[in-house]
Amino acid sequence: MRPDSRIFVAGHRGLVGSAIVRQLASGGFTNLILRDRQALDLTNQRAVDEFFAATRPEYVFLAAAKVGGILANNSYPAEFLGENLKIQTNIIDAAWRNGVTKLEFLGSSCIYPKLAPQPMAEDCLLTGPLEPTNEWYAIAKIAGIKMCQAYRRQYGFNAISVMPTNLYGPGDNFNLQSSHVLPALIRRFHDAVKQGVADVTIWGTGTPRREFLHVDDMAAACVYLMQHHESEQLVNVGWGEDVTIRELATTIAETVGFKGTLAFDTSKPDGTPRKLLDVARLKALGWTPKIGLKEGIASTYRWFLENQDRYRS
Repeated sequence: MRPDSRIFVAGHRGLVGSAIVRQLASGGFTNLILRDRQALDLTNQRAVDEFFAATRPEYVFLAAAKVGGILANNSYPAEFLGENLKIQTNIIDAAWRNGVTKLEFLGSSCIYPKLAPQPMAEDCLLTGPLEPTNEWYAIAKIAGIKMCQAYRRQYGFNAISVMPTNLYGPGDNFNLQSSHVLPALIRRFHDAVKQGVADVTIWGTGTPRREFLHVDDMAAACVYLMQHHESEQLVNVGWGEDVTIRELATTIAETVGFKGTLAFDTSKPDGTPRKLLDVARLKALGWTPKIGLKEGIASTYRWFLENQDRYRS
């Protein structure tokens, strides 16, 4: 990519998209094409076609998606499947037909089987059943990966796919009805301290292991892979290290200043027992993350405190 390349970041107001915009801007890329939902409905095929024909982007970061945690996935399966299929199908097809030089599709680590060998390598895709609590989202993302591969094989379209682990950071969703575990715990412990609550109850047993990557690291990886990865092979993006939900909760409680009791509601689902990515392929391509979990949680909480008047609540 040249500094003046026309770059479309789909989903630029989301957690990942906004981080990619920050990364591109800091890297000297000045010709960014950005549209919010009011300006461009990505689920509308005609609108997407007209947008690509008018703006002619050269590079596309496909970071737009309907996302959420276990509760949201269980509550809105049709939306998680349907909206994501529409968004990615519209963008990938329009990008190819309008001569985009390269497209990067962002998936999710939930594409891998529930009981996949740990750490999960890219080639374990489609080798077993998915985790039921997020299979609708996962199936849509798998379709996006396969669409990128199909368009590369049939049309020679330069589309790549990257699979991030669990992400967090500035701009995260702190809505307790739809957020992922890390921002939800930040919000709950913050509220508990503010309200003087003595204990906080957490879903599940606390034993599942999860890997977390700061979104600014993810954005750096996205820009790097756009410039250095040329293959239909998907690439995992993560730390290659994980923690238990109990360990995560303890770290967040300490960061926020909550000194009460942690209780675990074992009647609630744990989700996948472990989700750790094998990042050997990413390291072989020459990239590693920089922001550690404790440092990242602290900076995310500072952002939360500074933006309480406008965070998604």
